[in-house]
Amino acid sequence: VGWGDMEPPNMSLAGRPDTCFGAVSRSLNETQRKAIASPWFSTTFGLIGLCSNLFALYVLLSSSRKLSSRSRSSFLVFLCGLVVTDFMGLLVTASVIIPYHFVKFNWDEVDPGCHLCNFLGFSMVFFGQCPLLLGATMAGERFFGINHPFSRSASVSKRRAWSIVGTVWGFSCVLGLLPILGLGRYTLQYPGSWCFLTLLPDTGNAVFCLLFALLGILSVLLSFIFNTVSVVTLCRVYHDRESVQRRRDSEVEMMVQLVGIMVIATICWMPLLIFIMQTVLQQLPAAGEGPRALPGETQKLLLIYIRMVTWNQILDPWVYILFRRAVLQRLHPGLRARPSLLSLYPVLNPSLRRKL
Repeated sequence: VGWGDMEPPNMSLAGRPDTCFGAVSRSLNETQRKAIASPWFSTTFGLIGLCSNLFALYVLLSSSRKLSSRSRSSFLVFLCGLVVTDFMGLLVTASVIIPYHFVKFNWDEVDPGCHLCNFLGFSMVFFGQCPLLLGATMAGERFFGINHPFSRSASVSKRRAWSIVGTVWGFSCVLGLLPILGLGRYTLQYPGSWCFLTLLPDTGNAVFCLLFALLGILSVLLSFIFNTVSVVTLCRVYHDRESVQRRRDSEVEMMVQLVGIMVIATICWMPLLIFIMQTVLQQLPAAGEGPRALPGETQKLLLIYIRMVTWNQILDPWVYILFRRAVLQRLHPGLRARPSLLSLYPVLNPSLRRKL
C-alpha cells in the first residue's frame, strides 16, 4: 500500500469498543482512497515474492533427492519449512490486501463481525513470527551440529526436523490466537487495507504487543549468538594447520546461507519490533487514564516498518538460490567439493564412522 498525498486520521482505534475497525474505513473519502498507491504495485510485489518462493522450493526439493548427508538433509527440511511459511504468508495476506486495493471496500460493511480482520491479523502475526523462530531453530541446530558433531542430540533425522518445524508452527499459531481469545485485539490499520496488533496502551494490548516484540527480538538474538559461535568454530578449523586442506564445504555453505537469513531478518524485523516496544512503553497510561489516540506519525511509521518486514519473505528464498555451491562454483571454478565434517577429526573406526 502507498500513501499518495493522504494523511492518516489522528484517531483512536479503541474509540468504538464494539468493533475492530475504529474509524478507519469511514474516515477516508473517495479522493483519499484513490490517493493510495496503484493496486498493480502491490500485485506485482506479491507475484515476485510468490514466484521467488516457488522457485526456491523447487530447487530445495531437487537438491534433497540427491543428498546422503544427514546434517544437510535436516537443514534442507528447515529451509523448506521456512520457504513454505514465507510462500503461504504472502499468499494468504495478499489474497485479502490486493482485492482491497482494487475494490476499496468498507471493512465494517463487508465484515461487520470482524472475522476477516481477525483472520488477517492472525496471519500477520503467525507468518511473521514463524520465520524468526525457524531462523533461531536452524541456528541452534547448526550450533550443535558444528560444535558437538558426535553428540547424539546433534543428529537430527528428517522426521525429527519436520516435527520441530511443526512445533514452531503450532507455537506461532497459539501466539496468533491470543487476541482472538481475549489478550489484546486485532484492529484495522492505516490506510485501511490490513489488520494487525493494536499499539494502544490498555493492558491487554500492551501485554500482547510486548510479548510479540520480545519473542521476536529474542529469536534474532539467539540466532546471532548461535551463528557467531558456529562461524568462529569454522574459522578455527579453516586456520588449523593440520586440516587446512580438508575443509568442510557443506558446513560452510549452510552457515553462509544461515548468516544471510539472519542478516535479512535482522534488517527487516528489528526496526518494527523495537518500534512496537517503544510505542507501547511510551504510551503506558497513568492510573485511571483512558486509551489515547495513536498519532498520525506513528501510523505512518508502522506502515513503513511493515513494508520492510514484507521484504523478508521475498529475500529469504534468494539466499538459498544464490548462495549454493553449484552457483558459487560457476562464479569461481576453484571451489571444489572437499570432505565433510568427519574428515576434520582423527581417523575413526569404520563402523563408528558409519554410525555417525
